[in-house]
Amino acid sequence: MDSIWTRQRPAASARETLSREQIVKTTMELLDTEGLAGLSMRKLAARLDSGATSLYWHVQTKDDLIDLVVDEAYGEVDVPDAELAGWRAGALLFAHSLRAVVLRHGWLPEVIYLRPSVGPNAISMGGRGLKLFAAAGFTGRDIDYAMSAVLSFVLGTANSQAAWEASVRRSGRSLEQMNSEILAGVDQITAAEPMMHESIQRRRVVSMDQLQNESFAFGLDSLLDGLEKRLSPDR
Repeated sequence: MDSIWTRQRPAASARETLSREQIVKTTMELLDTEGLAGLSMRKLAARLDSGATSLYWHVQTKDDLIDLVVDEAYGEVDVPDAELAGWRAGALLFAHSLRAVVLRHGWLPEVIYLRPSVGPNAISMGGRGLKLFAAAGFTGRDIDYAMSAVLSFVLGTANSQAAWEASVRRSGRSLEQMNSEILAGVDQITAAEPMMHESIQRRRVVSMDQLQNESFAFGLDSLLDGLEKRLSPDR
């Protein structure tokens, strides 16, 4: 596997003033404002006020940049100690923190599955997460499956929300405006299906943010309830 994490890092030149930390910070800022489509080595070098040669000393390709910033994002995820928080409270915090990171960096869904995440922050996050599920009482591969179930739920819901919010930004309208237009458009269409029509009406009385947050919390609690049930002696 060719990755910036598996290659030996070259020794910095005595004349080199640009650091990897500066590159990561500026790349994150560029991605957060312009998205993945706005990322290029040329544009990044200009933002850093640095020549391309200096930039290529630290990163060889755009994939290297992606590896670095994805790992930086993973470093923002809070995974508490199971002994302090308890496994379930810890898993809740872990899940909500990961969701917040994905929503804060709307470009993550486009790159998070493209390459293996093997940077130090990803490895640390994964190790601490596995400790939570081991502390719950899962053993063997069930530790991996339990954590994978939570990660799949969090990333699946957060990725779809991030994609939706990105489309709203491109439209130039607010989230509430877009949601109101969609609900108005399907109101008449669903009139012949009472359960669907009632569902649309329920969505009209709360904000989109509240709907998304409550839906996420409901799904996460239900998933953890199911995992907890698997640990029950009378299962």
